[in-house]
This record gives sequence, C-alpha cells and structure tokens, in this order.
Amino acid sequence: MILEALQYAATVSVTGTEFRSHVRSSVSLWSRANRCTKAWASHEDNCKAFVREAISGMKQKRTAVVLGSGLLRDVPIADLSRAFDTVVLVDLVHLATVRAWLAAKGLRNVRLISRDLSGFEEARAGRTPEPLAFLRQVPYLDLVVSANILSQIGVGCQRQLEREGHAAPGPILKTLAQAHLDGLRQQPCKTVLLTDIRYAVTDRSGTVIDDGDLLFGAKSPAAKKQWFWPVAPFGELNRDSQAIHEVIAV
Repeated sequence: MILEALQYAATVSVTGTEFRSHVRSSVSLWSRANRCTKAWASHEDNCKAFVREAISGMKQKRTAVVLGSGLLRDVPIADLSRAFDTVVLVDLVHLATVRAWLAAKGLRNVRLISRDLSGFEEARAGRTPEPLAFLRQVPYLDLVVSANILSQIGVGCQRQLEREGHAAPGPILKTLAQAHLDGLRQQPCKTVLLTDIRYAVTDRSGTVIDDGDLLFGAKSPAAKKQWFWPVAPFGELNRDSQAIHEVIAV
C-alpha cells in the first residue's frame, strides 16, 4: 500500500487536472501487473514480438503513435525509439514510474500525450464518435499501434453508464468499439491492433462461471496471431477462480 500511495502522489503531481480522476485506476493496474508478472509474461512477450515483426520491413519510420501505452509492459518502446524519429505515447495517464523509466533510458524522442481515446462523450450524446480523428494532425505518421486499449474502453465506459443508471448500454459500447476499429482502418499508414476480444471466468475444474464479448458485438478483423492471457490467475479474483482473455494481433 505504501508503494501505491507513493505512485499515486507522484503521478497526480504531473497529471493535468482533467485526467487526475483516472490516476487511481492506473495505479491499481500497475499494482495488479506487479502481482501478475509471471502470469502476464507470455502475453506481453507476444505483444512486443508482434510489434517488432510489424516494423521490421517498414521503409519509412518517421513518427509512431502508441494508443493506450499504459505501463509500457506490452510495447517494445526501446525498439520503437531506436527505429523511429519520434514516438508519441497516448493514454489518459502516464504514471510517474513510466516517466522516470523513460528518462533513465534516455529516450529523448518519446513524447507523452494525455488524451481520452474512448469517444464516450460523443456517443453518449448521440453523436458519431471519432476518437482517432486527432491522428490526422500528426505529421509524418507511419505507424499506429493500438496496445490492448480497445477492451478497456468498453469496460470502463460500461461501468460509467451503469453508475449513471443507463438501462441499455450495449449499443453505445458497440459503437465505441466500432469507432476505434474504423479509426484504425481509416489510417493511411501501417497499423497494429493488439486487443483482447473475449473473456471467460473458470473454476479449478475448468467449468466456465462467466464469459462475455469484450467488443460488445463489434466485429473484430481477422487475427494474424491469437493467444490466451491469464488476466486474473487463481488468487487474484479469489482462490478458486481465474479470468482468461482471448487476444488477437492484427
């Protein structure tokens, strides 16, 4: 708890007022990732290997944008920094430890932007969300990586709608997922999509207790690679259940 409190305080001090309400959830994710290091290792390695493979044959490597850069555990940021002139990391919150790690590594061509990538306010108001429209303003853009953020958008917005007493959040959540997928598809540069698409909660006998679609009905593109990610191994949710997510790389 002491480390979490220090992380929270240090991060709040470098986070804009608009995004400070999200710091606590980012610290919680950081804490879970530390507890689940062994269980998450294969997933993180798969993500980084896929990005490395995607950039290996690229001729132009000017600007790369990472959407949902988060903890940088699933992004080969050092490789991207070496390969591209500029790397832009976009997320709601950039933790103090992430900032310190980037500084310690001397990755001077990495830029941090705090931004809501969900399109939630537009969708809730009945407007067509374009959460990735800002990418049109990024000069010399050659690569966009969506790094395990798509499902987080849906889950986070679902919680918000439920808190507001929204009776039927499904269509809004599908719209948000589709807007992200469409936004990637419309980019004139190379794109990489890393996302979990389904989850299953099982007991120790393998019986499925709960499962669901993390894209809320939006159709994901055909996967080039696919694997399973033990997001919450036994002992994380409780002693006798685990949550496994199905991940695709496109």
